[in-house]
Amino acid sequence: MNGENIPFLTVFTPSFNRAHLLPRCYESMKAQKCKDFIWMIIDDGSTDNTEELVKKWQSEENGLKIEYIYKPNGGMHTAHNTAYENIRTELNVCIDSDDLLADDAVSKIKCFWEAHGSERYAGILGLDADFDGNIIGKGFPENLKECTLGGYYAAGGKGDKKLVYRTDVITKYPPYPVFEGEKFVALGYKYTLCDDDYKLLVLDEVLCNVEYQTDGSTNNMYRQYRRNPKGWAFMRIFHMHRAPSKKRMFELNVHYVSSCIFAKDKYFLKKSPKKLWTIVACPFGLALNLLIRFKTRGK
Repeated sequence: MNGENIPFLTVFTPSFNRAHLLPRCYESMKAQKCKDFIWMIIDDGSTDNTEELVKKWQSEENGLKIEYIYKPNGGMHTAHNTAYENIRTELNVCIDSDDLLADDAVSKIKCFWEAHGSERYAGILGLDADFDGNIIGKGFPENLKECTLGGYYAAGGKGDKKLVYRTDVITKYPPYPVFEGEKFVALGYKYTLCDDDYKLLVLDEVLCNVEYQTDGSTNNMYRQYRRNPKGWAFMRIFHMHRAPSKKRMFELNVHYVSSCIFAKDKYFLKKSPKKLWTIVACPFGLALNLLIRFKTRGK
């Protein structure tokens, strides 16, 4: 994969009408001392001047290899699908359009992987920090050298972390499903599949600086539940096969019932892999569905 002068890493950035934020991300790419990477911008159907902006950057003498791919708007998970279809470097990492690639992150990733990477690992788990350098959630335990993403959180880990995956690993799993009229499937789908087969190397370094949007995440999640019920029902079924406790299994089935009511799926019980749990959850799922409708009224 490293033949034909292909760089070591792809940094891909999904973007939808983010021309006002991309310049900040661009500056963080230019600031990297190690330029052994491709910056791949996945334009998810933007109607602003994103394309013109990227073409301008491609013409500048900035030392960057910039690839631009336009696709119809489909949501973040479809932008990831497009990225994975086109990446040909050994490793890849997603940096969102409103975030920054941390100082010297490419060099840190490359040196660490060359020293410790192997076929045993799916990639690297690194840290996110805010623009002031404060770690998002919790840092890593001092002696943690490897883990799965799910294992990190199960052991008490908190906050978003930066995932750097081997391209040959992340692309061997099925793409994110696409449901007509919906624009969300949780990115954790593919990450969980990777967890089933591989661990991640832990790199105790900040790889990404993130800007958290204060838009009321709980209410925003309610809107996601209502607007993308098929995607959420898919994820509930996916996690039913992995539920670590009866409590979690019950929660998943309650949400599954609620999603299926929104989706008007009359075959929801037939599709459920845990039919008895789903039957028990029906009244609670109806109650959750009514709560979500109340919370999202007029939105």
